[in-house]
Amino acid sequence: MEKKIGKSKTFYLGLQHVLAMYAGAILVPIIVGSALKFTPEEMAFLIAIDLLTCGLATILQSLNNSLVGIGLPVVLGTSFVAVSPIITIGTHYGISAIYGSIIAAGIFVVLFSNLYGKLLKLFPPVVTGTVVVIIGLSLIPTGIKNMGGGQSSPEFGSAENLILSFGVLVLILILNRFFKGFLRAISVLIGILAGTVEAAFMGKLNTDAVVNASWFHMPSPFYFGVPKFELVPMLTMIIVGSVILVESTGAFLALSKITGKELSEKDIIRGYRTEGISFMLGGLFNAFPYSTFSQNVGLVQLSGIKKRSVTIAAGIILIALGLVPKIAALATMIPTAVFGGATVIMFGMVVSSGIKMLNGVDFADNNNLLVIACSISLGLGATVVPDLFAILPSTLKILFGDGIITGSLSAVLLNLALNKPAKADVMSVPDAVLAAEAKSV
Repeated sequence: MEKKIGKSKTFYLGLQHVLAMYAGAILVPIIVGSALKFTPEEMAFLIAIDLLTCGLATILQSLNNSLVGIGLPVVLGTSFVAVSPIITIGTHYGISAIYGSIIAAGIFVVLFSNLYGKLLKLFPPVVTGTVVVIIGLSLIPTGIKNMGGGQSSPEFGSAENLILSFGVLVLILILNRFFKGFLRAISVLIGILAGTVEAAFMGKLNTDAVVNASWFHMPSPFYFGVPKFELVPMLTMIIVGSVILVESTGAFLALSKITGKELSEKDIIRGYRTEGISFMLGGLFNAFPYSTFSQNVGLVQLSGIKKRSVTIAAGIILIALGLVPKIAALATMIPTAVFGGATVIMFGMVVSSGIKMLNGVDFADNNNLLVIACSISLGLGATVVPDLFAILPSTLKILFGDGIITGSLSAVLLNLALNKPAKADVMSVPDAVLAAEAKSV
C-alpha cells in the first residue's frame, strides 16, 4: 500500500506533472493562434483559458464517482490530433465554427459514451498506429516552418532563426541522452526556456503582450463570439474526437496496469463521458478538445507516485495559472524559431509513437500492409497536395482535404474491407500499445 504524502509534497509532485505537460499545453494554442492570425492579446487569452480548462478537465477525470471520472492519476491537455482540423475549420468557416464543432463533438461523445466501447473494435493497432503516424507526419511541416521563423516571416530561414531552432533541438537531445528522470521529463521546457534566454541576448524578444496583459481575469464564455454550428466542421470534429478517445483509451489502460487498478466497462464509459464534458468546456470557454496526456502516464510510472491527489493538485495549479493572463502572456514572447526546435522533436515523437503502436501488427499479413500503405499515402498526399480534392463541393472539401481525416477514414474503411472484424472488447488493447503509452515521458 502507498504511503501517505503531505500537502507540500503533493503540491510539488503536482507541479512536476504541470511542468511535464506545460510545453505541450501551450504549444497548441500558439500554433493555432499563429495560423489564424490572432493578436498578441488574443493569444494571451487563448493560452490562459487553455491552461484553466486543462485544470478543470484534469480534476474531473481524476475523480471517481458514478457520473464522471476514470478514477486514475490522469492529466488532460490539448490534443495535437485536433490542431490541423481546427486550423482548417477556422480558415474556411471562421473562429465561431471551431467552437461550435468542439461543443457538438463533446455532446456527441457524452450521448454515445456507452457505444464507444463497442466501436473500439474499429480501431485495432493497424488503424490506431497508422492514424497516429499520419498525425505526426502532417504536423512536421509546421514544425519545420517554425524552425525558419514562420513561413510568413520576412526573416524566414535567417542565420539567427536557424541558430535558435537548432540550438533548442540539440539541447533537448543532450538532455535526453545524458540525463534521466525529471530533467529528461522537462527537457522540452528547458530547451524552450534556454532558447528564449538566447533570443533575449540576440534582441529578438517582444515584451509588449506581457506588459499589456492584466494580472487577473475571470474566464468569460464565448470570448471569440457565439459558436456557429456547421455540419461539415461538426462531422470533422466528431471524427477527431473519436480518434482522441482511442488515444486516451491507451493511456487509461496503461495507467490501469501501472496502478494495479482493474478497469470495468463502466469505468471506461465514465472516462469517455468525462472527455466529452471536457470537449464541451473547451468549446464554451473558447479553448480546445482535451485528451489524457501520455507524457504524464510515463511520469506516474517514473515517479512511482500513483495517487489521484497529485493530479488533482496539478489541476488546481493549472487553474491558478489560467487566471493570471500575465503569466500566460510570457509564452507569447517566445520566438517562433525557438518553438520550431521543440515542435519538430515533439511532432517526430508522435510519428514514433505511431510506429510503436504498429509493433502489435502482423506484418506477415499483406492486408495489414495495404491498410498502412494506402492510408498513409492518401493522408500525407492530402496534406502535401491539398488541391487533390479541389473538384469536391466546399462542404466536402474541408472533410476530405484534411490529411488526418482522409487517412483516418481510409484506415478504418480499408481495415473493415480487408481484415476480419476484431472480436476483442474495450479491455483488449494489445500490450504493445500499453507499453508505448507507459514508456513515453
